[in-house]
Amino acid sequence: MLIKTHLAITVFFILLLISAVEYKLIFIVFALLATYVPDIDSRFSTLGSKKIARVLQFFTKHRGAIHSFTFLLVLTFGIALFFPIASLGFFVGYASHLIADCFTLDGIKPFYPSKAVSRGTVATGGVVEKGILFTFIVLDIALGIGKISNIF
Repeated sequence: MLIKTHLAITVFFILLLISAVEYKLIFIVFALLATYVPDIDSRFSTLGSKKIARVLQFFTKHRGAIHSFTFLLVLTFGIALFFPIASLGFFVGYASHLIADCFTLDGIKPFYPSKAVSRGTVATGGVVEKGILFTFIVLDIALGIGKISNIF
């Protein structure tokens, strides 16, 4: 999926969970940033296009180890050890990216190093993805309005 779809989906989960989170700004920032991280292994992504990512791309392939819940859990555990208030936001952003990619034609290997692939029928950038993007934008707006109206 395209990054704009990943962001719309992540915003949806942020809005669902924000009322239960103590450090709201840190949660939001880390969830949004973590949405970009799984695609660091692709030279065509926002993060992957940076020169520093080229070293990592030499050792990994797109939708390989970095696109797995195995890697997510290891990374989240490491963040929880050193910066625990950021770990939930990181987990939500990264996990929402992986879940969305499970529905694409390429899919992911969710439990790397297992070779099992979880894939769906959504073509990246295709009509169905555009529908998903539109749906999540509408849901984000509705949830956002609902959260704001609860404040007043």
